[in-house]
Amino acid sequence: MAVVKLITLDLDNTLWDVERVIVAAEKKLVKWLEQAVPESLPFYQAENLARIREDIVTQYSHKTHDLSFMRKAILFEVMCQAGLANKDAQIAAHRAFDVFFEGRNEVQFFPGAIDLLQELSQKFTLYALTNGNADIHKTGLGNYLTGAFSSADVGHKKPDKAMFQAPLTTLQLMPNQAIHIGDDLHDDIFGASAMGMHNIWVNLKKEVRSNDQATPTQEVHRLSDVPQAIDTIINTL
Repeated sequence: MAVVKLITLDLDNTLWDVERVIVAAEKKLVKWLEQAVPESLPFYQAENLARIREDIVTQYSHKTHDLSFMRKAILFEVMCQAGLANKDAQIAAHRAFDVFFEGRNEVQFFPGAIDLLQELSQKFTLYALTNGNADIHKTGLGNYLTGAFSSADVGHKKPDKAMFQAPLTTLQLMPNQAIHIGDDLHDDIFGASAMGMHNIWVNLKKEVRSNDQATPTQEVHRLSDVPQAIDTIINTL
C-alpha cells in the first residue's frame, strides 16, 4: 500500500490572490521610477510596455518559463529606450526589479492558508510547485515548506511532468506517494494526474468544471477543507 509522504502546493491563486499582489507591486515600482528614473516613465506605459513585452517574448522565447528573467529584460529595454547607457540601464533595471520583487512577495494569504500549512507541515513533507516567482522565504512560507521548485528552477512550466517529477526525485518517492494541491485545472490538476499523483482542486470561486477538463481526485471550496480531502484520498488507498 502506498503511503502518502509528500504534499506539493501551488502558490498563486491557491494561497493568495496573485492579481492583487501584482497590482500592488506595480504601483510600488512606478512610484520608485517616478523618484529614481523619471525619464523612464513615458516608456513604462501600457501601450509601449505591451510592445516591449511582445518583443522580449519573441527574443527570449526559450526563457518564458523564467518570469524574473523576463521582467528584468523588459525593464532593461525600458531603461534603454529612456536613453540610459547600457551599464546604467542594467543597474537601473536590477534596482527596479528589486523594488517590484519586494512587492511581489508582500502577499495576503487567503483565510485558513497559514493554519492549513501549520497542520500539514506536522504530518507531511511540503514543497511548493509554482510557475510564478514568489520567494517562499520572503513570503514567510519557509516556516512550513521544506523547499520549492519554480518553473525557472526546472526549465519547464506546469503542467510539464518535469515540474512534478522534481520533488519526487529529490525525496526518492513514487507519484502515488504524493498529493498535489492547486487552483488551476490544467496546470495543476491535469499535470498532477498525468504524473500519476493524487490531487486536490482548490476551487475557491466555485467554478463549474466542463467535461473536457481534468477531473480532480478531490475538490474543495475552502482551504480549511483540504485536510479532510487528504484524509479521504489516503483512506481510499
